[in-house]
Amino acid sequence: MMTAVMTQALVVSAESAEVVDLPGGGAFTLFADASETGGACGANRLTLGPGREGAKPHYHTLSTEVFYVLDGEMEFLLGEKVTTVGKGGLVVVPPGLPHAFGAAPGTGADLLAVLTPGVERFGYFRRLARVQHGLEPADGLLAVQDRYDLHFADAAAWRAQPGSE
Repeated sequence: MMTAVMTQALVVSAESAEVVDLPGGGAFTLFADASETGGACGANRLTLGPGREGAKPHYHTLSTEVFYVLDGEMEFLLGEKVTTVGKGGLVVVPPGLPHAFGAAPGTGADLLAVLTPGVERFGYFRRLARVQHGLEPADGLLAVQDRYDLHFADAAAWRAQPGSE
């Protein structure tokens, strides 16, 4: 559900953003959800410990996802190809393209992710953190795929991550 079109700028300080801790030294920093941007976008930061998986193979039907690697190295599955992207690199994933991502083996990573148009997604990130901490079963995420426009996909090309959920 989206709100009216934005008429003022949105400014989110680092101190006011919600931080959702993940296992292995990672965290989601939740900056702006669709309801805060009139549906224009959603933005979050993902910090991952060395070799940790950020997202299993999935696709979006409604939105383009833009990733900017702030630090470290990320591995991205884009369709059937795995690509390593280092600090300063940008990845743009169109709707319908299966993708996955995680910190490259042996290195941590820091990533800014923007989804446009925005979809209310912060509830998914909170729930995913509970799954990764073992507080909720992973199969519960299957029931909310449409709600968050996050549809899981099989992808043989994606690597298994040691210690990931």
